[in-house]
Amino acid sequence: MSKYTEDEQWLDDSLPGNEPEAEDDEIIWVSKSEIKRDAEVLKDLGVELVKLGKNALERIPLDEDLRAAIDLAQRIKKEGYRRQIQLIGKMLRARDVEPIQTALDKLKNRHNQQVAVFHKLESLRDRLIDGGDDAITDVLELYPNGDRQQLRSMVRTAQKERAGNKPPKAYRQIFQYLKDLAEQDE
Repeated sequence: MSKYTEDEQWLDDSLPGNEPEAEDDEIIWVSKSEIKRDAEVLKDLGVELVKLGKNALERIPLDEDLRAAIDLAQRIKKEGYRRQIQLIGKMLRARDVEPIQTALDKLKNRHNQQVAVFHKLESLRDRLIDGGDDAITDVLELYPNGDRQQLRSMVRTAQKERAGNKPPKAYRQIFQYLKDLAEQDE
């Protein structure tokens, strides 16, 4: 027989330190600061999404509610914008953001690649104008589809424009020509 009645046993079990043995599930405590940092990261992701253009947003996997919230944020200003960004951050907390972040990273990388290609073409154009026929031979080795005569003509015109302090029309034409050659080569 127990030394307690049923009511007394219940009272004794409810006291701290007298809990029945439970399975040891690990409880992971997250600090309030960490929760705030995570929310801030998602809010920043929302700002990035709002800054994107219509075509870029179509490439990112967004559900209808989130897309509508982003469209609204793109149209409003000042305090309403800030509140809408907060709402977008809150909406992102309830979603799997990994596919969204992956698509955004791919979009940024594509942009960075285009910028790198443009810088390469700009330096090639400058080399053409400064180097003359030797640089034309190098360009034609890179892009065999190029027309030597047309390239030589544009380079000479660009050199004359630079010497006469005229607007750089041929300079831009050379860049466009090199860009077209690079696109054909892909």
